[in-house]
Amino acid sequence: MKSRYPTVLTIAGSDSGGGAGVQADLKTFSALGVYGTSAITAVTAQNTQEVRTVETLSIDIIRQQVEAVLDDIAVDAVKTGMLPTPGIIETVAALIDRYNLKNVIVDPVMVATSGARLAIPCIAEAFRKHLYRRAMLFTPNIPEAEALSGINIQTEDDFQKAADIMMEQGCRAVLIKGGHFTKDCATDILFGTGKGESIPIRSRRVESKNLHGTGCTFSSAIAANIALGLDLTNAVKRAKTYIFTAIENGKDITVGNGYGPVNHLFSIASSNGFTDNGLPVACKIH
Repeated sequence: MKSRYPTVLTIAGSDSGGGAGVQADLKTFSALGVYGTSAITAVTAQNTQEVRTVETLSIDIIRQQVEAVLDDIAVDAVKTGMLPTPGIIETVAALIDRYNLKNVIVDPVMVATSGARLAIPCIAEAFRKHLYRRAMLFTPNIPEAEALSGINIQTEDDFQKAADIMMEQGCRAVLIKGGHFTKDCATDILFGTGKGESIPIRSRRVESKNLHGTGCTFSSAIAANIALGLDLTNAVKRAKTYIFTAIENGKDITVGNGYGPVNHLFSIASSNGFTDNGLPVACKIH
């Protein structure tokens, strides 16, 4: 009997600096033991300090990338990241229907961790119209949840209000990420698990400027865990552990001169003669 890798398809933008987007997705998939495939929606010229420019790819080449993967390779989950135009969102929705894709995790990338706006405002309506009912889970950060719901989120109670609006509009489940709050505890809240309850998922906040790509990485880890067979709640909890540990293991590592990435491959590094903080001895920075 032949075996195959659990496989995830990411449909997202490229980050030339390597910390976010498709690059972060593929590193996360590898770290968690699943096979990663990709379709690039936009090419960004960026580093740890700035996004210099973004060039959106044509709908045709995006569609052909997805078709090329799905016509040949069975995927167990799909993660979407940067979908920069309503037309691209509608195209992705049509592909989900055409290939009967079930485990779709949507990270509605509109605002980066740095605050840079990565897509035009009208994509919020396109998400509502085309992807809410097709996705297993939406994973907005606070600014994105505000854009999607119209709620100004100041407290954890506002998480519930925003999620209620999103689910009333057709969203099946929502994970609102609380990284933009400035509390000691980093709290994300999962809504819509079918039990009629919200599930707060908390971790100690790590002081670090290396947080570039945390949203991409978190949602990719959820998709990887779904591909491995976990249910949604446990997939999110396990992904939270992964992103917390990746941040913790990357906080003292220098990449560039700005906001660096998390340490996606900490578990692989620690098993191959690297130091506890993920650096090989020869490259340790003093």
